[in-house]
Amino acid sequence: MKIAFISLGCSKNLINTEQMMALCRAAGHEVSGEPEGADVAVLNTCGFIDAAKSEAIEHIISLGELKQAGKLKKLLVCGCLSQRYREDILADLPEVDGLMGTGSYDDIVSALEEVAKGEFPQRFGDISATSEEGERLITGPQYTAFLKIAEGCDNFCAFCIIPYLRGRYRSRPMDSVLSEAKALADSGVRELILIAQDIGPYGKDLYGERRLPQLLKELCKLPFHWIRLHYLYPDHFDEELIEVIASQPKIVKYLDIPLQHCADHLLKSMNRWGTEKELAALLKNLREKIPGLVLRTSLICGLPGETEEDFEALCRFVTETGIERAGVFQYSREEGTRAAQMPDQVPEEIAAQRVERLVELQSAVLDRYNESRLGTVMEVLCEGFDPLMGSYAGRTYADSVEVDGRVFFTAAGLVPAGEFVNVRITGAEDGDLTGEIEE
Repeated sequence: MKIAFISLGCSKNLINTEQMMALCRAAGHEVSGEPEGADVAVLNTCGFIDAAKSEAIEHIISLGELKQAGKLKKLLVCGCLSQRYREDILADLPEVDGLMGTGSYDDIVSALEEVAKGEFPQRFGDISATSEEGERLITGPQYTAFLKIAEGCDNFCAFCIIPYLRGRYRSRPMDSVLSEAKALADSGVRELILIAQDIGPYGKDLYGERRLPQLLKELCKLPFHWIRLHYLYPDHFDEELIEVIASQPKIVKYLDIPLQHCADHLLKSMNRWGTEKELAALLKNLREKIPGLVLRTSLICGLPGETEEDFEALCRFVTETGIERAGVFQYSREEGTRAAQMPDQVPEEIAAQRVERLVELQSAVLDRYNESRLGTVMEVLCEGFDPLMGSYAGRTYADSVEVDGRVFFTAAGLVPAGEFVNVRITGAEDGDLTGEIEE
């Protein structure tokens, strides 16, 4: 069969899609990313917040229209939306021909065979017992790859549904992680991005202690140029981990630390670690011990109980700590979470206004950082020639893939995608940098 895969949501979801693609190819099926003309389209969905749910439903409807037009035979929906809204999909979306939850990715081949026979598979295995092993059919550029080191989450933040969709935290064995990392390095990957819902607890469930520092040291022995860390929650930093990040040149000095807020009472009610004072002290300590550190975080406006004073405190915190990059989100009231039942829900229009104000403020922080780069020479990973800009495009260590800015630069000769070059920064605009290659 010709199987078309569409992956929505985060990079962790993409890895599950790539694993399913590899299983299908090994079973003799043709794999593509184009649903038109396919025997089955497999839609791997996100169901984290309202925006993600809406995107998934729009894709289902669009693929249903392809079916009606005779350009697609069957549609199999899997992932977080299926796991969370199984009965709703069955009742309201007749376009769907089969469902799989987040505990059943390994069942993709047999589920497809059932769909092809006209049956309606429903596979919903144990979400806390899935395996992250197995081959992947890498879909991104050859020079950058994600490596998932754990699945699930034990944090149970009051606003978050992830533990109920992805199960409890479970680390991959270190030898398995290193084996996959070596294969990626051998295939030409230059930038390795370590991912999990939270990479900080890595190893505690398997070995009785956190082993992220040891894993990082082993990864640094492989021929990667950059190793990037996503995501490190604030309660998992200790002196050993900080020392490894600071001392290993392959680990980029860029940390994504989800903070969500700084108000003490909101951190407590949301089951988050620390206080405003402790968070500020942590960031100060990290900047002192990791020279050149660039920070990224995620922040939520409109959490239940957030007052105007709390929001103003958050604005001051972002400015005073100088967090260079932030994803700012409006609180999404998700059924099944404790926060959804809390009193003092903030009106949506007020939360939306706060998002706008914080984005504008944080953009000013980013502008100051970019201006500080003017005249300096920065190492850039070239991602190819951008015909719209008429120049090459790439990223510095301070720019993670797809979420941060880029560097647009000129060069006298050809610069292949995946090559690292030195670029003198000459301009900054709208979060991006411009420059010229330093011969």
